[in-house]
Amino acid sequence: MVIHELSVAECEHLLGTTTIGWLGCARDNQPYIVPISIYFDRDARCLYSFATVGQKIDWMRGNPRVCVAFDEVADPFNWTTVLVTGRYEELAETGVDGGPSARALELFQRNPDFWLPGAGRLAFGDDREIPVVYRITIDQLTGRRTARSQG
Repeated sequence: MVIHELSVAECEHLLGTTTIGWLGCARDNQPYIVPISIYFDRDARCLYSFATVGQKIDWMRGNPRVCVAFDEVADPFNWTTVLVTGRYEELAETGVDGGPSARALELFQRNPDFWLPGAGRLAFGDDREIPVVYRITIDQLTGRRTARSQG
C-alpha cells in the first residue's frame, strides 16, 4: 500500500461531499471525540454546525482550539482521510444582514434532515435548549489517501 498526501483542493473536495465528521476537543488534558453534522463553506474557509448545550459546547467554550476528522473508507487498502484544525466560534442568531448565521442556515437547509442529531432528543428525556450555531474557522487542512502498490 502507498499513502499519498492530498492537495488542499483534494481535501476541500472531500469536505464538500460529506456532512459527517469527528469533532475532537479537549479540556484539562482530556480529549473528547464525537461525531457531528458539519457543512463546509469553501468561500469563508470554515465549517458550520450546531448542537444543544452539552459537553462538547462546554468544552469548546473553554478551549476553542479543535479539530475535525473526515474519512471515506472502502476497505483497509482504500481510504481517504482529511483533518481540519481550527477555532470554534459561536454565532449570533440569524439576522436579515446575511451574516455568518444566515450562511450557516442556508447550508444546513440543503439537507432535509439537517437538524439531526444536533436538535434531537436524548432517549433519557432531558430538556434541551435551543441549539447553538457555531463555525470552525480552518487554520490547517491536511489529508491522505491510500492506493495499492503496483508489484
